[in-house]
Amino acid sequence: MLLMQPPLVSSRFHSLYYIPRHHHRFFHRPISAFSATASSSYFSSWNGLDASEKEEEEEEEELSTLVRRRYDFSPLLKFLSRFGPVELVLDSVNLEPLPAVSLDPVEFELAESYKAVPAPYWHSLLKSLCSSRSSLGLAYAVVSWLERHNLCFSYELLYSILIHALGRSEKLYEAFLLSQKQTLTPLTYNALIGACARNNDIDKALNLISRMRQDGYQSDFVNYSLVIQALTRSNKIDSALLQSLYREIKHDKLELDVQLVNDLIMGFAKSGDPSRALQLLGMAQSTGLSAKTATLVSIISALANSGRTLEAEALFEELRQSGIKPRTKAYNALLRGYVKTGPLRDAESMVSEMEKSGVSPDEHTYSLLIDAYVNAGRWESARIVLQEMEAGDVQPNSFVFSRLLAGYRDRGEWQKTFQVLKEMKSIGVKPDRQFYNVVIDTFGKFNCLDHAMSTFDRMLSEGIEPDRVTWNTLIDCHCKHGRHIVAQEMFESMEKRGCLPCATTYNIMINSYGDQERWDDMKRLLGKMKSQGVLPNVVTHTTLVDVYGKSGRFNDAIDCLEEMKSVGLKPSSTMYNALINAYAQRGLSEQAVNAFRVMTSDGLKPSLLALNSLINAFGEDRRDAEAFAVLQYMKENGVNPDVVTYTTLMKALIRVDKFQQVPGVYEEMIMSGCKPDRKARSMLRSALRYMKQTLRAS
Repeated sequence: MLLMQPPLVSSRFHSLYYIPRHHHRFFHRPISAFSATASSSYFSSWNGLDASEKEEEEEEEELSTLVRRRYDFSPLLKFLSRFGPVELVLDSVNLEPLPAVSLDPVEFELAESYKAVPAPYWHSLLKSLCSSRSSLGLAYAVVSWLERHNLCFSYELLYSILIHALGRSEKLYEAFLLSQKQTLTPLTYNALIGACARNNDIDKALNLISRMRQDGYQSDFVNYSLVIQALTRSNKIDSALLQSLYREIKHDKLELDVQLVNDLIMGFAKSGDPSRALQLLGMAQSTGLSAKTATLVSIISALANSGRTLEAEALFEELRQSGIKPRTKAYNALLRGYVKTGPLRDAESMVSEMEKSGVSPDEHTYSLLIDAYVNAGRWESARIVLQEMEAGDVQPNSFVFSRLLAGYRDRGEWQKTFQVLKEMKSIGVKPDRQFYNVVIDTFGKFNCLDHAMSTFDRMLSEGIEPDRVTWNTLIDCHCKHGRHIVAQEMFESMEKRGCLPCATTYNIMINSYGDQERWDDMKRLLGKMKSQGVLPNVVTHTTLVDVYGKSGRFNDAIDCLEEMKSVGLKPSSTMYNALINAYAQRGLSEQAVNAFRVMTSDGLKPSLLALNSLINAFGEDRRDAEAFAVLQYMKENGVNPDVVTYTTLMKALIRVDKFQQVPGVYEEMIMSGCKPDRKARSMLRSALRYMKQTLRAS
């Protein structure tokens, strides 16, 4: 597979009247000395012009030089600015231009003098004015004046230029108001969609593309590119949404060009769907479209994140063989895969190869290598990396230390937190918010709540404002260790400091109220959550089912399931597991079986957890035959029993006094490859002890 094919000539079509777009750009040079300076900055902000476009620009400049001698817009601009700077004021109620009922002599003379100006030169003037935020009001005044005197045709182009400029100036509301002055056409649709995409208002952009199709217009390549780029920037990229957009493109029979195909491939890669990214890459290359280096690096990164290191290696090697020298970002993408899958030697050799190739490791490279050493338990090697960073004039930052600390935390060595803090202080690295969040999480996980709160106080004293992650971590760790009153105080403090709770925050507090059986408070919190526009998600409903089930409020749990389905959310396996387990704990085997049936009817594959809960339900209900029937079901459906499965079965047999069958179950557990734990051995000893007592008694 050849990576770097020569790009084909783009098949994008130009509109008769053009506004600046992302891929192909035609510009009219300014016609007056007044607008020349502003225009130069406008044109320089558009990069990526190819040779042919530059030649066209040079031809237009020659033409503009000739025209500039004949047309001078300075008198008009001076007239419109006669009362000082013109502000952009749009009236959402009355957007019609004022009729020319009576004109003063100066305005009449101006209107007469500009009657012969061709429309393209008005367009050029307007683009020049739109190049600066400060002259947007003057640009709007020019358009209103032209429309008032009916001096220029294709007003849709004039308004599209203004809409485009407003979008670039982050004035999306004004852009929508302005769009009401004309019936939406492909040109104004394009300008609005571009404005929404550039302002990351993706929902509005997608809605406009849909309305455009309903009005019988076909969206163009640039709209899709801008939307996908906005999705990628905002980290809201979703493979399902991309697939939907790709289907629209194919339905409209739009032939992909280089830019759009790269945007799509990168979008799929960023969404964590490297398979579709590779599929689209192969299709593009088969038609002669080339992939950008950044696009290929994004695929390598996606493959590495998915643990598909061999494929990432192959693509990386193909990149090198194509004659492109990989840079630091490409090496880091592959290194991330080695860190994830665990081959430490490969990670070390990758860094060595970087240095041999003259590619300097950066902070991210070193942090990944530290991750690799920490995962392997090689703490001293991780410290050596820190020393190498200093020797290589790469100052370790707070992120690097946070990764080191996270490794200690995940291995249960929370005491090393103080050592990490000491090392940071010795080299003058100041902790940032992310580092403090990791420290608080570490102390919280190991029930060192006093240390967690001290860290929080230190964070505040250093002027670092807590974010949602900080608050959620603190609230959650207090809840998990039964300090519900402190958790509620933290929740209230979070709101007082202006940090709005998110769905995760509410889910933590709902679980806290449920554990305390404060049902009225929980319902009030749910109402508050919805009133603030935070919609309950799958985790919210799972939490509700779990707390209701644990407390035996099964009707409320069922109502929660039904409410969830009514709003279009699909119950998860975890939710059904919680309900089945709640029934099992109370020996309600029939209800557990019914929940299991509903789960399978919803198309969810029974998990090992759900099946173990079902065995437990039958055991608690003294129905050992049905418990063993579940074991048979597991074997027939490819679900491997674990030590919990066999231990629960042994408990079921002991409950019905079938002690002599317990050793057989224990032996089967060993034969299946399950290593007995302390509870399993305890069950076996109990059964053997009772059997001995029975023999002595007889």
